[in-house]
Amino acid sequence: MQAWQVHENGEPDEVMRLADVAPPTPGEGQVLLKVRAANINFPDALLCRGQYQVRPPLPFTPGVEICGETEDGRRVLATPALPHGGFAEYALADARALLPAPENLDDAEAAALHIGYQTGWFGLHRRARIEAGETLLVHAAAGGVGSAAVQLGKAAGATVIGVVGGPEKAAVARELGCDVVVDRRGEDVVAAVKDATGGRGADVVYDPVGGAAYTQSAKSVAFEGRIVVVGFASGTIPSPALNHALVKNYTILGLHWGLYNTKDPGLVRHCHEQLTELAARGAVRPLVSERVPLAGAADAVRRVADGRTTGRVAVVPDKAAEALEKGTAA
Repeated sequence: MQAWQVHENGEPDEVMRLADVAPPTPGEGQVLLKVRAANINFPDALLCRGQYQVRPPLPFTPGVEICGETEDGRRVLATPALPHGGFAEYALADARALLPAPENLDDAEAAALHIGYQTGWFGLHRRARIEAGETLLVHAAAGGVGSAAVQLGKAAGATVIGVVGGPEKAAVARELGCDVVVDRRGEDVVAAVKDATGGRGADVVYDPVGGAAYTQSAKSVAFEGRIVVVGFASGTIPSPALNHALVKNYTILGLHWGLYNTKDPGLVRHCHEQLTELAARGAVRPLVSERVPLAGAADAVRRVADGRTTGRVAVVPDKAAEALEKGTAA
């Protein structure tokens, strides 16, 4: 089979190499899955760079989120068991953690309903306890993680303010349903949030960016507001001023979705049921902006890492990608 492998750490497009390798052999409790779609996530770039909290042995195949097919033909969602990730024709996964793929979503959309939407659901509902009528501020609102939070916030009855970088991403954020869109490249984010909320600020802030975005979050959050720290796509991990949290009376919440897989896997399944129901009634639908063939994975990972994409970019089997380019069903 063909698989992308990383033999040394570095930038994705420099260290990922497409090779012919033998299909991986399942270990105890694992299953072999045919990859139908593998969505690109920011952690894939961190894995290539050796900067992720999990460091698989070299060589490894990146790709942390897939829609796959079991030997008996079931479509399932999975987080592949590294070092045998999803940027390959076949991947390994924990049999107990497989989730059924929603019937009304195609392979790439179904794969995208997993990590990003699970993170959004846990962040907004489990951690921040968002309520209808509250205001939600989402950084990187046109990205893979941010776009999921925007849709989930709207589904929860919140007013959503999306922060983006550039007019193209602003247009995407509006299409996703943001009530207010702030272009950080030409607008003062804090002033725009205060203006949109009558000076009160946002009840919930969803921050997958860190760095300067977190500074804006702390200045934009309302009295008794909640800042959900999801990640650090900016590359800068902020150091919160706890005295500021004290005098302004807001809460800083951390979210590591992967922990729920080990601490409370039943809650992960409950979340998937909620997401599947939302997708079935059209309240959420993952934004897949591109579908690229397996050979294009390395370049696509780099573009995602550089923030040059919107929504999710999916790696799909070559025949499926060719059919999509021709406008026909795969």
